[in-house]
Amino acid sequence: MTDTATSGTPVLDVRSVAVDLGGRLALKDIDLTVRVGDLVGLIGPNGAGKTTLLRAILGLLTPRTGSIHLDGQPADRSRGTVGYVPQRHEFAWDFPLPVAKAVLTGRTHRIGWLRRPRAADREAVDEALERVAMTELRHRPIGELSGGQRQRVLVARALALRPRLLLLDEPFTGLDVPTQELLTSLFSQLSDEGKALLMTTHDLPAAADLATRLCLLNKTVIAEGPPDTLRDPAVWLRAFGVAKSDQLLTSLGVTR
Repeated sequence: MTDTATSGTPVLDVRSVAVDLGGRLALKDIDLTVRVGDLVGLIGPNGAGKTTLLRAILGLLTPRTGSIHLDGQPADRSRGTVGYVPQRHEFAWDFPLPVAKAVLTGRTHRIGWLRRPRAADREAVDEALERVAMTELRHRPIGELSGGQRQRVLVARALALRPRLLLLDEPFTGLDVPTQELLTSLFSQLSDEGKALLMTTHDLPAAADLATRLCLLNKTVIAEGPPDTLRDPAVWLRAFGVAKSDQLLTSLGVTR
């Protein structure tokens, strides 16, 4: 992977962010930087605020305090450069669209409502479909796709925007092994190409292998750094809100 993660202007810069959700404090004092070439794994238990943080970055939630900048600009001025891969259940798979048109919806912000796509839009869709190995299925209705194929459509939809920052919400959940391997390779390639990626996942060993950096989150940032620097068992046990978990530490290869 690229060695540029510690240099250059951050693609994403989150400072002192707090977010309320449903009348309660969901996140507090969040500081997180994602630079060119970073693939940051956002790790934490259910309810830790991982998806909430992604939604705040996307502008779907307004922070109570703090700031979010993209490429040095306030996020609300440049969110059109952010690609988002939601969890599969968040997409309307029963909508009668072929694969290529579903991927094209990722460029709606660029195209504009009720405007016809241009040659550049169609080229971006073709490129995205090729990267996820879905070109041959471009005309298939999305409702007929397998789970792994649906996940590849969501990734292609985000890539069609040609984003500087890619947000991935549990991209490996429920996938077959070939799709996991394809996406793992693709995310590594994107990092090498200088994209910035922020990925939530419950697959801790995969995150430790794939990510350039890990961010352990439980309402606030517990620890952050390259995977091989996060060897203190107490950090992991604190992040996951447990006093002792041999299974957790064994899965990560962390010894006490």
